[in-house]
Amino acid sequence: MIPLRDSIRPRRAPFINWILIGLNLFVFFQELTLSPNELNQLFFNLGVVPARVFHVLAMGAPVEPLLIPFITSMFLHGGWVHVLGNMLYLWIFGDNVEDRLGHFRYLLFYLLAGMAGSLAHVITNPTSPVPVVGASGAIAGVLGAYFITFRHSRVLALVPIFFFLTIMEIPAVIFLALWFVIQLFNGAASLGGAVNPVAWWAHIGGFVIGMILIKLMAPRPRYDYPRW
Repeated sequence: MIPLRDSIRPRRAPFINWILIGLNLFVFFQELTLSPNELNQLFFNLGVVPARVFHVLAMGAPVEPLLIPFITSMFLHGGWVHVLGNMLYLWIFGDNVEDRLGHFRYLLFYLLAGMAGSLAHVITNPTSPVPVVGASGAIAGVLGAYFITFRHSRVLALVPIFFFLTIMEIPAVIFLALWFVIQLFNGAASLGGAVNPVAWWAHIGGFVIGMILIKLMAPRPRYDYPRW
């Protein structure tokens, strides 16, 4: 299912969400100027490498340098489908979560969810030498927050039915629940197997921490949201 828009319009301009989308796209366009070797080196240096994290912890070395990739990895992407898919979800669901949290809290929420998603991937893939990059963990956190806060919203989505695509209006709680179940099934299937190109457990961890953080960080709502 590909979301096209949701039914709730924010009351405030979600400029942090816009900045995050712009920054992700800017970094991706810079990636396009690099050679394959340079890009691989960039991912290895600024992505989260689970084996490296556990090696540093096992050696008792300072962990502060490890924190940098947990931030920088959120702004790197492995291809057009990766970055555009992530930005589409962030565009549709992030504005309302920012409106609910406020600008500064939303930025903090986004970074914490992304770090939690990367940590979930590290824990479930401790020996992987492959860098994990992408905003998926942070965006999964946004989806988890949306699932809790805007469960009565509806999502207009492009839905495949056999060999055809149709546009359907789906309750947000069902759309996001199905999304999460797909991540769970794929995450469970990836355990103990070969290296998977998708960090399923980053999605799962981000979604769960997003549901928790929105409860802890959101102020008391003062108004209803307009719907279409």
